[in-house]
Amino acid sequence: MWFKNLRLYRFNSSVSFAAEKLESHLGDHEFAPCAKMMPSSIGWVSPLGSRGEQLVHTVNGNAMVCVRKETKIVPAAVVRELVNEKVEALESSQLRKVGRKERLSIRDELMAELMPRALCRSALTYAYINLKDGLLVVDAASSAKAEELISLLRVSMGSLPVSPLAVRQSPVSVMTDWMSRARPLPENLSLGDESVMRETTEPAGIVRSRHVDLMADEMRAHIEAGKQVTRLALHWQGVFSFVLEEDVSIKRLRFSDMTKESSTDTADDEAQRFDNDFAIMSLELGRFIPQLLEFLGGEDVDAAQLDGQAA
Repeated sequence: MWFKNLRLYRFNSSVSFAAEKLESHLGDHEFAPCAKMMPSSIGWVSPLGSRGEQLVHTVNGNAMVCVRKETKIVPAAVVRELVNEKVEALESSQLRKVGRKERLSIRDELMAELMPRALCRSALTYAYINLKDGLLVVDAASSAKAEELISLLRVSMGSLPVSPLAVRQSPVSVMTDWMSRARPLPENLSLGDESVMRETTEPAGIVRSRHVDLMADEMRAHIEAGKQVTRLALHWQGVFSFVLEEDVSIKRLRFSDMTKESSTDTADDEAQRFDNDFAIMSLELGRFIPQLLEFLGGEDVDAAQLDGQAA
């Protein structure tokens, strides 16, 4: 179980967690498949899948949870075509114009017919809670996907003051300084081969670079011309590579083969391998996240608490 994306959230300092209590809360919102007329269903499942029964899987003070969302697929193009056919038939047989309200009613009737027969698409979103430090780490490429999990967690817990990690310095400014060499790259980091730079004027021109030397003179020339770095590929201590985004989220997180091999060497079965993967991943991220915050000027605790209270 190796996360591929990171979205980081801070719980309000007044929130406390216990794995047993969390299990009880999540149990009231366990996943159930879509009923015939339901367009979607969402709920908690075991992070271990069919190999586990517990909804909370705890290793070394970190509690893994998993949300399953099932969505029925009713292609909009198919619905639109069926509606048009039925409208044309009515207009032809009754020699009248079908209005907007009646068209919507026809669409609703067709959806009611199609929904029970629709195929289902299922997706899993994983996250873990650092029970000691009150940190939520979500494996989601988009904020919308992460918010689905957080919303369900909030419903399950009754209330949940949580907010994205806030930092004191702009990630865009820091990444721009790293590439322009205005500030030294931290010794634990090295540049990858990908970046996105954006002009500060409107309309904003964008330069996307992949598989290039980010320290080359032509890259610095873009910054000298006024562009700012909004996405930057980096390596951390040879443990993993990642892409840092301007909202402090991380994408394309890739752990090194050496790191992964240290997990499989001691695994006797799939369940043990899951535990090993989770233990190593959470250990390394537990070391990395404080450093990331330090690279960006430190955590802005006051801003995070205000956002958490608003949530």
